[in-house]
Formats: sequence, structure tokens, C-alpha cells
Amino acid sequence: MSRPTSRKRRQNANKAVRKAANQASYVAQPQWEMPPYEIASEEQLALLHDRTMQILEEAGIAFIYEPALEILRQHGVKIKGDVAYFDREMVMEYLAKAPSEFSWSSRNPANEVRIGGKNMCFSPVVGPPFVTDIENGRRISQHEDHINFLKLTQSSPYLHCTGAEIVVSTDIPIAYRHLECFYEHFVHTDKPVMGIYHTGPIGIDSLEMAKIVYGEEEMRRKPYLHCIVNVSSPRRLDDRMLGLLIAYAEMNQIVNVTPFILSGAMGPTSILGTVAQLNAEALAGIVFTQMVNPGNPCVYGSFQAVTDLQSGAPVMGAPESQLALYLSGQLARFYGLPFRAAGSYASSKLIDAQGAYESVMSMMPSMYVQPNFILHAAGWLEAGLTAGYEKFMLDEELLGMYHRYAKGVSWDEDEWAMDSIMNEVEPGGHHLGTAHTMRHYKTAFYRANLFDYDAGETWMANGALDASQRANAAYKKRLKDYQKPALDPAINDGLRDYIERRKIELMK
Repeated sequence: MSRPTSRKRRQNANKAVRKAANQASYVAQPQWEMPPYEIASEEQLALLHDRTMQILEEAGIAFIYEPALEILRQHGVKIKGDVAYFDREMVMEYLAKAPSEFSWSSRNPANEVRIGGKNMCFSPVVGPPFVTDIENGRRISQHEDHINFLKLTQSSPYLHCTGAEIVVSTDIPIAYRHLECFYEHFVHTDKPVMGIYHTGPIGIDSLEMAKIVYGEEEMRRKPYLHCIVNVSSPRRLDDRMLGLLIAYAEMNQIVNVTPFILSGAMGPTSILGTVAQLNAEALAGIVFTQMVNPGNPCVYGSFQAVTDLQSGAPVMGAPESQLALYLSGQLARFYGLPFRAAGSYASSKLIDAQGAYESVMSMMPSMYVQPNFILHAAGWLEAGLTAGYEKFMLDEELLGMYHRYAKGVSWDEDEWAMDSIMNEVEPGGHHLGTAHTMRHYKTAFYRANLFDYDAGETWMANGALDASQRANAAYKKRLKDYQKPALDPAINDGLRDYIERRKIELMK
């Protein structure tokens, strides 16, 4: 059999993904309808909580920022040097102030999402300094790449917010890069945005830009931005993160406290020790947030991987990480806090068997813990150093499957198909063409448009395309078909005025 020409292969690729490329129709935010997976008994969970309280009371958490220490002192926290020691009764008192569920607003009210309860929110990859595709390979990311990924996110039916700096715009001076990156969120998307949140001053710029778009009074009333506060594990919050936390909390915006732990380096090699430390760090940040602004929306975050103790490299999708995830998710539910779970993490540098297995090993266990927010749900490669265009599209296919998986089993009467079983299909017959099948054949099963289900001969005749090739054509088609949401010209002018004014100040 002769192989198709390159032109023919491209034509076949476009044909194969035409449905996937156009699947930007809105899909409702999923709700997790199945019971969460729990591996700790009530007694074991109580022991984990007790050991956490022991860490907070006796070992403490360092707050390397004098304004933060002053807030802690005002609330009666014991301070020695830079280390804060939290009484367990105080911890529980302040955790009770944090809402268990809240809305995350957007400039298009139809795209508002709920965080907490049974609600799940998927967000794209954030932060890689490199991008890759199968044609150009791995390269330093540019501002155009950031815009491309925003467009792909806006047109995705399965991603519910636009993240932050999806990839680094290395071609823009770092002094004001965050301004231009955040501006593109408002120009190219109308889903909920996170903001750019590397430091306190950068976070303040995000808040000021958001005020132009939403209005300051409206922002104080409900959250429009969502920051990630990474604890510098072990047991340390620095001035960059604390300045950011305070700025967001004072404006009543979402604070997602996420310890960043690589077990064997920033945490113990043991699962229980890692989870106890992670829990102490997350709770300390959330308690502090409630001291800044009682009732502030918070998310309990978990970013935990293991260290390859032979090379020192981070390992994504390790079984120990997933066991720790189950425990931290169970703890978040115990405290009544919305939970951030693991995304489609992969250490692999490209879309290969390792990358696929790692991503599913990271993401599928997250589905079992009733997650509320998943950052890095699409596009992650090379332990977060690279965003892959094709990886983004293929991860999105899995998100569609997870949307369906979260629904669980319907117990509606029609699900029994009793008329077909009892009256239409004889023994040894088939259900193809029954009235029940004809009613449901378009929607009965999730169909991944980028996956191939044809016979081998048909696949060969259509160009023998692999998943990466189909995904390559799909992302290009999506970018070509992308439609920019409307933005009030007065808001656009206000943003540009702010950016140009700040550029002058930052470049002095």
C-alpha cells in the first residue's frame, strides 16, 4: 500500500478533526455526583489532624514579612523571631470563617463558575517558559504563544477559566511583562481570570487593572480574581507571597494557598509526614487570610510530587503522590474547604507513552477526591517547563471524558431500556436500531474526536495519522476559527492608559 503524500496527510488531518476543532459550544461546569474516595478512617484522619496541630503549635510556620507578623500579633498568635505558632483552637476558629462554596465571577455572567461543594473548575497550564509543537519542536515561549493559548482556552468547551500567565512572554521586558500579559486576558477572553500574581506589587497591578474592567465596588462585593500563594516548603511563607496574599484578601479576592512540596526534598520521604506538613502549611495560610479579611474566599491547595532521589528531578504521576492527594483531599473536606487537586502533570518532554501515562496517573486520581479547582489541567509537559500545543488539545479530550465521568450513573426510568430488552430485541439479536438506541445514539457515549476508532485499513487509507498529528491540525483550526469576545472600547482605553503610565514608572 502506498503512503499518502504530505499534502494528502494534511487534508486528512483537517478532515479528521473538523468536529473537534469546532467543539467550542458551551458545556456546563461539571458537578461530581459520585462519592469521593477516602482512604483514611475517622480515627486515622483525626490522628493526621492532631499531628498537623502539633506542627503548628510546636514547630510553627515562618512568615518572612513584617506586616504579616504584625497582623498575626494583633490576632494573638505567638511569634518568636519570624516563626508563628498557632493554637489549635484558634486554627479551627478562623477556618470556620472561610466559606465552603462561592462564585467566581467574570465579565460575561454566563461564564461565572462555582468553587466548592460538588463543583469542578478546570484551568489551563500556567507558567512554562517554553512551548512545543510537532513541527517546530521545543522553543522559548513568546507573547504570541501566550495569546494563542488564551484563544484556545476561550474557545474550549471544557476549560472554565483562563488561568494566569499561561506561558511566559519572554519577548516583553520583565519589568512590565505582567501588564501586557494580563491585558490580553481581557482582550481575548471573557471567562473568569486569575490575574498575574508572582509578587505583591504585581498582584496589585492585576487588582488595579481588574478595577478598570469590573469596578472597585463590584470587586469588593464578589471575587473576580484568583491568586495562587505557594508556600516555600518546608514551613515558610516569604514577602513575595505574603504581600500578594494581603493585597488580594484586602480586596476580597480568591486566595488559593498551595504548598509546593517535592517529597524527599521539601518534605519527608514518607506519605504521612508529607501530608501532615502540607496540611499545616495550607491551614496556616488560610487562617492568616481570614485574619486579614474574615470570610475571604479561600482554596486549600495541594501540589505534591516526589523527588527522584537518584537524579534530584521531580517525578510526576508517582503513586506516592496520588496517595498523598487522597489524604489531603479528605482533609480539605474535613475542614469544609474547597480543594485544589492535581492537573495533567507529566515529566515527559513530548507526547509519548510516558507523557500520556503520567498525565492520566496525575489527573485521574484527582477525579476521585471530588476536586473543586484544577490548575494545569491542559498543556503541561516537562514538569511544568513546557506547554505543548498538541498536548493541550489531547488533554482537553480527557477533560471531556472527566465531565462525563463526574455525572456518574443516571437512575432515570429511561436508562433501564426495558422496552428494548423485553419487547424489541429477541435472544441473540442486537440493539442497533431500536427505538431506545435511535433516541440516544448521538449522545449516549462520549466520543473523543481526536482519538481514532476506525479499523486499521481505514486508518491507513486516511493517512495513518497519530494523535499528535490530529491534535496539531485541531489547534490550528481552532486558532483560525477563534472569535474574539467584545470588549467595551472605554474599558480597553482605560487599560491601555494604565499600562502605559505604569510602564514609565516601572522603567525608571
